[in-house]
Amino acid sequence: MDYISVGPRAAKSPKATERTVDHTRKAYLGIRNLMLHNELAPGQKIAYRDLAERLGMSQTPIIQALKWLEFQQLVRHEPHRGYFTAPVDPREVDEIYQTRELIECALLGATLARLDDAGLLSLQRALAEHHKASRERYLAERLEKDMAFHLTLASLSDNRIQTRILADLFDLLYLKYGGRLLFSTSMTSADSDHQELHEYILARDLRGARRTLSRHIRRVRRHVLRGLAQISAEKDRAGL
Repeated sequence: MDYISVGPRAAKSPKATERTVDHTRKAYLGIRNLMLHNELAPGQKIAYRDLAERLGMSQTPIIQALKWLEFQQLVRHEPHRGYFTAPVDPREVDEIYQTRELIECALLGATLARLDDAGLLSLQRALAEHHKASRERYLAERLEKDMAFHLTLASLSDNRIQTRILADLFDLLYLKYGGRLLFSTSMTSADSDHQELHEYILARDLRGARRTLSRHIRRVRRHVLRGLAQISAEKDRAGL
């Protein structure tokens, strides 16, 4: 009886495995970028071939990347139908903002206790980048800098687990639901909130910082939920 070799010659070489991982990561980052720029709308069927052509690669890393995104709950898979971006769920959006408020406000105490000159400099840079982006017309750029400011502030607490959870929550908001659905909000109010928060942090005023951060997140949450309710009502009137 002849046997098929399963020895070293049948296995992938380390370099081949590394190339596969690199291609999958490239596909993953490319799809994330499309979601952030609203080029994959919530509830949309994802066509492997179209994505492969747009990202300049074969369908295999695209499918592997989609499995990764499914694990992160950013897309969903339906047997025999393929992958879809997730539909809008206002309840989930509401819960994400509530959880954000709990985590971000809880971390402020540790952030102020550990804050040094290097930390202040990184926060000032994140604030400056946000101010600059808020005057740009590209929504994705504004969302990225808004997220960077909040994650920089959280990371200064040195609580890696809660900061990682917070980063995942931002992914759910900005990738799963898309910036266009979430943010027609005024960046002027976000600008002033971030600036006020930064001033309280400079003054080492924990109570003022928590009050400002809580107010900011709640204001954005109310705005987003009103926007989603309006979109839903418009679809109902149009019979969609």
